[in-house]
Amino acid sequence: MPEATPVIPTLPSSLPALSTQAERLIELGVHEIAGLPAAELRGFAEAAKDAADCDGGLLAVHPDRAPASVLAPLLRREGKPGFVVVDMPDVDLFAPLDTVELPDAPLYLLTGVDRGDRMANWSPNEALPALTAEARTPFLLTEGIHWVLQQPAVLERNHCFMTIGSRLRKANGTLDARTPAIWISNGTGRDGRERRNAPKIGWCWAGNRHTWLGFASATGRRLQGS
Repeated sequence: MPEATPVIPTLPSSLPALSTQAERLIELGVHEIAGLPAAELRGFAEAAKDAADCDGGLLAVHPDRAPASVLAPLLRREGKPGFVVVDMPDVDLFAPLDTVELPDAPLYLLTGVDRGDRMANWSPNEALPALTAEARTPFLLTEGIHWVLQQPAVLERNHCFMTIGSRLRKANGTLDARTPAIWISNGTGRDGRERRNAPKIGWCWAGNRHTWLGFASATGRRLQGS
């Protein structure tokens, strides 16, 4: 297993307030995608902000309510919408690992979010047990999208991230070797030149290393006040 990278790039100091995050999702129409009244989103954020350590968390919509394929085009970078790579038509079939427990609710919070830059040049197969040993939980793909929706600056050249909490299980029960990630398109190949610098939902092999991909994770998931 490689050593952790000591260089820590500058990240936004903190997430927006939960009330601001709620308004952002409402502005983008995520509440309608999820079939939720705007008032429910605002009420959740209001109830959560007074709970200990919640107001520094990331507000997320359960992936069953708002799948990655629908959220991806809401991402923006340099005015260009996000997209899913053409060879990932099954993106919404990537489900939480058995070790990832999601709250049984349409809305929840992630606490202690981290981009995992220190694990750049680790493979997903190496990073997952290391995160588990640290009592951290890997991001789902939809959670990564939510993070970039709220803090676009978290996605930057040479410092993007994987979301290895989402995996596709094949019919025989084994995991598909692809692991989802969010990075910035170079506009090459099938992406198309018009997508250069756009946010990109793609995948990497579970055994491969990439110097420019960390591993997004959190200390936990919770309902407000739980």
